[in-house]
Amino acid sequence: MSKRATKRQLREGAFDAGQFEGNDKVRRLPVDRGWSPLAHHNDDREQAYLKTIKAKSPGQQELIEAIDSKNLVMALGPAGTGKTYLAIAKAVEALESGRVGRIVLSRPAVEAGESIGFLPGDAEDKLAPYLRPLYDALSDRLSMKRVRALMAEGAIEIAPVGFMRGRTLNNAFVVIDEAQNCTYVQLKMLLTRLGWHSTMVVTGDPNQSDLLPELSGLGPVAERLEEVGNIAVVRLAERDIVRHPLVAEMLGVL
Repeated sequence: MSKRATKRQLREGAFDAGQFEGNDKVRRLPVDRGWSPLAHHNDDREQAYLKTIKAKSPGQQELIEAIDSKNLVMALGPAGTGKTYLAIAKAVEALESGRVGRIVLSRPAVEAGESIGFLPGDAEDKLAPYLRPLYDALSDRLSMKRVRALMAEGAIEIAPVGFMRGRTLNNAFVVIDEAQNCTYVQLKMLLTRLGWHSTMVVTGDPNQSDLLPELSGLGPVAERLEEVGNIAVVRLAERDIVRHPLVAEMLGVL
């Protein structure tokens, strides 16, 4: 058969081009052109890529369940137990699913032995280093482009504790991070910002406060709120640390 005739028959569908690839003496089985991935087990396929949150310890599982069932949760525990990460991950999940209209993240601007007065820029620029951990957690759940877009439209707000006074946070997921650096009065102010259809998660480690021990309000507030049935106080321990194993060993002796 001439090359011209072969090409014509290929165009007309008489042959499958794959039959004559490689060795001409070997005919390949025709491919079922009607196959589609949507036609087979479509109900069992996950079409979208989602970062799912999985607890890595019993304490983390308790925290996740508390956030799902309570409107106010206090998560206390040592560094590396995933308090902030899980809180922000659940906040992003609530925002993306439409359960809340915005995310509000707050952190006290307390100098841990360093001074930020020499840093260039206005007040917002000077506070940026304190809020950087919140950006890091957000960017792990969302792309930075998406984070910037949500912040531009007001769906995500990051602010120091001092900017929260006098506000009512309705239809929001609120995360108060590093609460051990808040005084009793500050925490009382923050907790009373909770509005309708909102969830608030307060995270911190009472043993790593940059304030004097008698000034930090996290411990006393958590002890009092444990008596309130509709509020969950989750205490994480060294066994819940998910960072490098040396972190748990160091905290055991420091």
